[in-house]
Amino acid sequence: MQAFSEPRATKQRQAIYAALQGDTSHPTAEEIYLKVKRQLPHISLGTVYRNLKLLVEQNLVKEIAVAEGPARYDFRTDDHQHFLCDTCGRVYDLKVSLGLQLRELERTGFTVQRRQLVLYGLCPRCRQAASVPTSTRA
Repeated sequence: MQAFSEPRATKQRQAIYAALQGDTSHPTAEEIYLKVKRQLPHISLGTVYRNLKLLVEQNLVKEIAVAEGPARYDFRTDDHQHFLCDTCGRVYDLKVSLGLQLRELERTGFTVQRRQLVLYGLCPRCRQAASVPTSTRA
């Protein structure tokens, strides 16, 4: 668990940050709001959104923009990617190396300033339930 060290952090921001620690479900802002509201009943959804934005700007939390639906939030800020199951909606952490592709981009004149990779498909449980073959290449 990361330590929250911002000296001027409000109790709302501390509660939002604490709610994300160890939560591997990659919750939405609304899910975080519902969790924090149990501890701070007067907190508003707007306060949660504003504080999540600040935590992302401070690189204490990672925002995962998904193609459909609301953004998800991750307490892990290390370099990793995500897989989103189209059926159950669960988000999984992945370790995918993009080193060669990034070097090729930079060699051809691009400058990568930030990156986010979200892969979409079926998780093993949903694939098995749907009886879909393991490998379907695009």
